[in-house]
Amino acid sequence: MALTGVIRPGHAQIRVLDLEESIEFYSNVLGLIQTGRQGDLAYFKAWDERDHHSVILRGAGEAGIDFFGWRVADTATLNQLERDLNNYGITTERIPAGDLLETGERVRFTVPSGHVMELFAEKTEIGNGLGYVNPYAWNEAAERGIAPIRMDHTLLYGPDIELNEKLFTEVLGFHVTERIFLADGETMLGTFMTCSMKGHDIAFIRNEEPGKMHHLSYLIESWEKVLRAADLMTYHNVPIDLGPTRHGVTRGMTIYAFDNSGNRFETFSGGTYSYPDWKPLQWTWEEIGRAVFYHQRSLNEAFLNVYT
Repeated sequence: MALTGVIRPGHAQIRVLDLEESIEFYSNVLGLIQTGRQGDLAYFKAWDERDHHSVILRGAGEAGIDFFGWRVADTATLNQLERDLNNYGITTERIPAGDLLETGERVRFTVPSGHVMELFAEKTEIGNGLGYVNPYAWNEAAERGIAPIRMDHTLLYGPDIELNEKLFTEVLGFHVTERIFLADGETMLGTFMTCSMKGHDIAFIRNEEPGKMHHLSYLIESWEKVLRAADLMTYHNVPIDLGPTRHGVTRGMTIYAFDNSGNRFETFSGGTYSYPDWKPLQWTWEEIGRAVFYHQRSLNEAFLNVYT
């Protein structure tokens, strides 16, 4: 698959209640690397990411997500996708280069579920500390806290997820990997989509309130590292929502927990892959428990109804 349009998740800006406490949490418990500070914004990357940042924390009075950004192939692609969005009936806004640290011009728009998305083509590359010639496979940053490899995906809550799916597939070039349906067999509860070969780069779950975040997800290397993450969460008294377990949808091995502001995050390993010509997998309401929590085969109320 040639990556010629939207090529991968680029960044997420999330709101936290106490920025200084959150910097401590994201640095020393989650194990991200702080790369910048800009007023009430703090910038982070995972140790094996090369771009300047993938997570931005903003001090605010309410937790949640401000926007989710996508890296596109180049400036020509950015311009073309903006025209495509406008022709589709989506209003866009140009954010100037430098508005976010080390980031070029961005195209911002709101999807039908009420979430703000961005596209960008340029961000300063600072590397992963391993070098580009005869690189090492590890450095000390890989052992600080949970130490994910990358910010991987997000799952968002909102209405009109069918319209989201059409926008992402028809304009932005994503393909659907899996869907979950309600008891009538026709109403979609959730859609999982990718711009790559991953099981998903983004997912939307039907919800009456627009613009909500269920979780931001971080990839770690192995099932053993998932268990290590659970030990670290217990050591630091991090509230765990569920896990360690695995999913039926996407097959990832996972833990869900909450940061110090109540934003849910996921640390996961593994997961399936997908090609654009593959038919989406379908999950029925009768198997919703196994779809979400494969081992427990049932949902807990907090997982469904707690979000920011």
